[in-house]
Amino acid sequence: MARRLRFNGTGSGDTGCPAVHEDLDSGEVIVHGPALTDPGDLAQLHHLGEGEVPMVLPRELLIDWGPKDVTREAKIIDLAAFNRLFEIFEHSAWRLETRSRYASDEGTSTYAQFTADGHVMWDMDTWYCRTIREQVAAGKTIGRVRIVDSPPTVGQRYLMANAERNAALGEDIRNLWRSDATQLGDADFWIFDSRLVALLNFDGADDLVNVELITEPGEIVRYSRLRDAAMHHAIPYERFAALIEE
Repeated sequence: MARRLRFNGTGSGDTGCPAVHEDLDSGEVIVHGPALTDPGDLAQLHHLGEGEVPMVLPRELLIDWGPKDVTREAKIIDLAAFNRLFEIFEHSAWRLETRSRYASDEGTSTYAQFTADGHVMWDMDTWYCRTIREQVAAGKTIGRVRIVDSPPTVGQRYLMANAERNAALGEDIRNLWRSDATQLGDADFWIFDSRLVALLNFDGADDLVNVELITEPGEIVRYSRLRDAAMHHAIPYERFAALIEE
């Protein structure tokens, strides 16, 4: 059976070689690049076995793209530290929402309003609302892509109503059908300034368990690629809502 390989990165911006891939199941690393063929060079290698192919790789390739999570312990932050990220980011904050429901939403008064008659009176003076307005006013960008099932769940319809509040604060809100988002996986995360990721971890009951802070450069690029792919295919929330109403 074929391996499940993930492309980590390349040391070349044009040819894609040399490059590093990672086996998602075994953790093994696959590297490809130009072969070392000079007999004089090969004679200096120790323990070169039959069938092994030595390659010439720039040192930066392994430093930048070699997986480090084998020894890295997850850095878990509390909700206060997570909230602080919205106050201190410098340029951009972006979210990918991948779940069919969020248990925390269902305990709010606004969710009760929505399920009762489909309308919500949003409090626009909460800490989050004030913070986002201030950041947008300072020229920073904030956005989300929300993945939606077909048909949308009640929780997803609630978030589509919530998009009007987000947009009023200055956020760029977009949606993407789940069938069009298979390449994105199921990671639910915020990425700040393209330099750190806050990965939101949920349990089977859709409750937020913890927030993991990721700063490893190779991982940041991987999440940034997910962001770029999601933004390429996503639809502004107004147009998406119109598609559902058709």
